[in-house]
Amino acid sequence: MNLLLDRLDQIFSHLVTASERVLFFSIGGLPLIVLWLLAGGLFLTLRMGFINVWGFKHAIDIALGKYDESQDSIAGEVSPFQALATALSGSVGLGSIAGVAIAIQIGGPGAVFWMTMAALLGMSVKFVECTLGLKYRLIKPDGTTVGGPMYYLSVGLDKLGWPRLGKFLAGFLALAGIGAAFGGGNMFQSNQAFAAVVAAFPSLSHYDWLFGLSAAFLTGLVVVGGISRIGVVTSKLVPLMMGIYIFGCLWVLAVNFWAIPSALSTIIQEAFSPTAVEGGAIGVLVQGIRRGVFSHGAGLGTAAIAHAVARTQEPI
Repeated sequence: MNLLLDRLDQIFSHLVTASERVLFFSIGGLPLIVLWLLAGGLFLTLRMGFINVWGFKHAIDIALGKYDESQDSIAGEVSPFQALATALSGSVGLGSIAGVAIAIQIGGPGAVFWMTMAALLGMSVKFVECTLGLKYRLIKPDGTTVGGPMYYLSVGLDKLGWPRLGKFLAGFLALAGIGAAFGGGNMFQSNQAFAAVVAAFPSLSHYDWLFGLSAAFLTGLVVVGGISRIGVVTSKLVPLMMGIYIFGCLWVLAVNFWAIPSALSTIIQEAFSPTAVEGGAIGVLVQGIRRGVFSHGAGLGTAAIAHAVARTQEPI
């Protein structure tokens, strides 16, 4: 068993190394994928007229259920709020906790500034991808709904006269999504979750197999019910999770209120003039954007898949 696990670990290591050489090819010290995400976020923010600012109230209205439609004639399988909860369940978690800590450890306090910038630009990216997910979703004969980047890439680019490019990008995204689901979506999350349990209860350190089976069983109970059951479960759990998360953040800020001004000053200063970070300001920017995207997931397509099944006639 150990030999098999070691072999699998070697295979994944080779795959990660090969993909890293391509995706993190540097241009002027800035990895290509980071430059692409930054350029995409800036372009969509400008092209959409700063939708991340003036559209914020509309987003809150949707979250509060103002536009929920329950008529049978409306296409979709979950309410807009349930779609939002489903999307959040996959983006707000360890990436927002461990990811921030890693960014600060590697890139220094200045990485927080660039993570914030990445989040603001990511709001525009997520708005566009979720809107496209709804616009180009597919309603099957049995009434079920599917959508996401695989569909709006193939269908959308086909309508623009680039059918082959659309099919290639859709297929490439699907294959890349398999690796992302294995790595960040499952291995990292389950490993870190078990590490947290062991930190609280050291006596359970030898029961990793039981933890894995339990997590798989509980997840299976939800997933086998399809997107409708996932939406119902996440609409109950995610608000609770977010409430605990926000309360914890506010508690830390309240306890350390006296240190906030100096912390903000350090963050701004280290963002542009880092003192002990490899790569200087570029290194800080890279770490901030990388961890920022890992945290909010804008541009990865997962949120678009969840929102594509929302019960609404209006993509916006």
